[in-house]
This record gives sequence, C-alpha cells and structure tokens, in this order.
Amino acid sequence: MEKVHEQTGKFGRWIRNSISARMLMIGFLILILLIPLSYVKDIIRERQYNQKAMISEINKKWGGEVMLYGPMLKVPYKTYSVKRIYNQNTKTYQEETIENIHNAYFFPNKLSVSSIVNPQPKKRGIYETAVYGSEIHIDGNFTRPDFSEKDLEEKDIIWEKSKLIIETSNLKGVSSLVEINLNKNNYAFESKYDHSTPNSNDNYYDLDKHSYEYLTLHKLESKSIKKTDLPIENPVSFSLKMNVNGSKQIRFIPVGKETDVNIKSNWKTANFLGEYLPYNPDKIKEDGFDAKWKVLDINRPFPQQSFNGIPNLKKYAFGVNFMIPVDQYQKSERSAKYGFLVISLTFLVFFLIQTMSKISIHPFQYLMIGIALTMFYTLLISISEHSNFLNAYLLAGISVVALITLYSKSILKTFKFPMFIGISLTALYTFIFIIIQLESYALLVGSVGLFLILASVMYASRKIDWQNG
Repeated sequence: MEKVHEQTGKFGRWIRNSISARMLMIGFLILILLIPLSYVKDIIRERQYNQKAMISEINKKWGGEVMLYGPMLKVPYKTYSVKRIYNQNTKTYQEETIENIHNAYFFPNKLSVSSIVNPQPKKRGIYETAVYGSEIHIDGNFTRPDFSEKDLEEKDIIWEKSKLIIETSNLKGVSSLVEINLNKNNYAFESKYDHSTPNSNDNYYDLDKHSYEYLTLHKLESKSIKKTDLPIENPVSFSLKMNVNGSKQIRFIPVGKETDVNIKSNWKTANFLGEYLPYNPDKIKEDGFDAKWKVLDINRPFPQQSFNGIPNLKKYAFGVNFMIPVDQYQKSERSAKYGFLVISLTFLVFFLIQTMSKISIHPFQYLMIGIALTMFYTLLISISEHSNFLNAYLLAGISVVALITLYSKSILKTFKFPMFIGISLTALYTFIFIIIQLESYALLVGSVGLFLILASVMYASRKIDWQNG
C-alpha cells in the first residue's frame, strides 16, 4: 500500500513539475472540450432550422413569393401529316391526311408593370418575418403574331380559339378577381390545372440555393378571345390589375419586347435581386424605395414566341426581396467556429502563467475554465434570440470574462495575473467579433491578428527553461 501511495505521489509530482506533462494534460482537456463545443454547434443549427420552419409556416398561411409571368397570347394552329395505311383487300397502300392541333405562344410587344408593395412584420413566438400586400398594374399591347417560321396558311391559324395566359407562383395570395381589358372588352382568368406541374412545396424553397429551380408557377387562362379583339390587323392594347398578398419577395419576368417595371414601397432595407438591376440611381429614398427597370428583347436570350410550349423563363425574373435580415444564427455559428481557438489560447495563457510563476493549477480548474468558455456560446444564442447580436455578444462576453477573471483570482492568489487574463480574454473576444462582422477583409484581419498573437506567445515564452520540463 505504501508503494502505491509512493507511485501516485511521484505521478502527481510529475504532473505538477513537468512542463511536458502539463502540456499533454492541457491538450487532452482541449480535445475533451471539443465534445460540448460540437453540441453547441448542433444547437445553433437546430435553432436555425426551427426559425426557417416557423417562417415558412407563416409565409405559407399568408401567401408565398409572388412571381408573375405574362400575359402571353396562346394561338392554336393546324399542321398536317400523311399516314400510309395498307389495304388488305386491294393489296395497296393508301394515304390518309391527319390534322394536328398545336399551340403557339406569343409575348407582348410592350409590357409595363407598376407595383406598390406594403410590407408588414409578422411574428410567431420569437421569430419574425415580413409579409406584404401588393397592387400590380400591367399595361401593354400585342402585335400580330409571327408565324413566319412555320410557313402556315391563314386558314390553318385557329384565331377563334385564342386565349390569354398568366402564370404566377402565388394563387393563394390573390385577393381580387383577375380580369384583363383587351381592346375595351374584359376577359376573366380562371385557374387551369396543369398535370405537368409537380405536386410539391416548391414555393418554399431553400434560400441557400437558386430559388427559381424550386418555384412552381400556376396557370391562369382566359376564355376564348373574340376575333375582333385579336391583333390580327392592328396592335391591341391590354390592361390588368391584381391585388396579391405575398411574402419573401416579388419578381417579374421580362416577356415584353420592351419591358418597363416600377416597384414602389415604404420598405427601407431593399434588396434587389435577379438577372437585371434597377437603372435609376435615386431608387433608395428615406421613406422607402422607388425602383425602375427597363429590359429590351436584345437584353435577354429568348425570342418573342414559342412553338414548343410555354418556355421555362423563371431564371430571368427580377425584383425585390422583403425578408427581414435575421443573421444572429449565422454569426453565432461563425463565432462557435473560433471556439477551439479561444479555448486553446486561454489555456495557453494559464499555462504560461503557471510555468513562469510556479503556481500550481489543477486539471479540474482547467476543466472549469474550459466549460465556462463553452458557456459563452449558449449564452450568445439564447440572448440573441431576444435581442440584437451586438447586445447578446456584449452580455455573454462580459459574463464569461468576469466569471473566469474572478475564478482565476482564487487560483492565482494575486491581482496582476487575473487582470492580465481578463484583458487578454476581452481582447480575444473583441478580435473575434471584428472578424465576424467583416466579410471581404475577414481573412486578412484574421491572419494578421493570429500572427500578432503568435508573436506575443513566442516573446512571452522565451525565458521558459524547456530543458527541465
């Protein structure tokens, strides 16, 4: 028994007196603390997922994104094919002419879109998103459809079966009857079920991906247009008004040979998106924005007509994003990525103090300090959900720095070392906060900062006698 106590005593003295043993012990504790740090990152991702799910639920009930495609003119036409049929009685082939009906789609010559959008915040618990009501006015004209590439005769164009079509991503949000005034006559639109449309929640897409790939457009179709209202001889003007409730963003596809779009809103944090940007330099105002776009047919890579169905032009849409920028989870996640660095540098400071001052620090005390450092991130997440990120970072940082400083006072028995630790932690958290806020210069500032930290550690450790460790 005495021999066991003697061996244990030797091992304890080796841990206390050997620099190498302390380094191994600190390295082992850092690896252990990576486990709770990984759980913190999982919590951040879970809360971020809950936020997206809640916002998606709010938007789904109110109405999703508004994307408008059209109006376009659908004109049926005939083509003929010859089929050879073998006659068993006469032992000869006979030819039969088969009539085929196809649809051609023609875009407006002139398209003017004017929209007034009035966003408002919607909250569910601690989560908030932006929804809006919009008034959309569409004007323009159609010119005679160009069938030249099909080489059709006039009798093969079925003018009396022509219809107008609009596609939109948000039928649920439409809050008024949709009628188009064409050549002074009104034509109402009705929902047209399309079997080719996938049955999915494409309207609620992943923001980290290309949204146009995950957005379903639903078809609205008018009754047959009177032949006298069609642009057979002369251009025909049209006008349309829609009231739509939506969320996230509003976008339009520039199908006119000349497309003019004007979007006005009292939203002060406008985010313009899509293939085209507003041309007016005074679009951002103190009370909102007034953005104008102008897109010519030469600016886009698709023609004014299609003989192969309605083309998928969603990726050419442009407009405005109204989502409330909620980035506390992204910033918390970026902050947690520096957790390993914070724990390592803090332990390094205590190691240097212990080595140079010969003060004994127990592994359990290192572990308590490490757990306090990981608590910073749980405080940061929880507080940022009820306040802005800056306040959350300040409260979490001050709490953890004060806790570790006071705890180190009981360990180190002096005032100068705890003060040095408090100042070091404050500088470290400040440095990380600056990196999180930066985007373009984050790598440069981070590299320079780490270089200065390394230089300080090398300078502080120059007098340590490593040979006796």
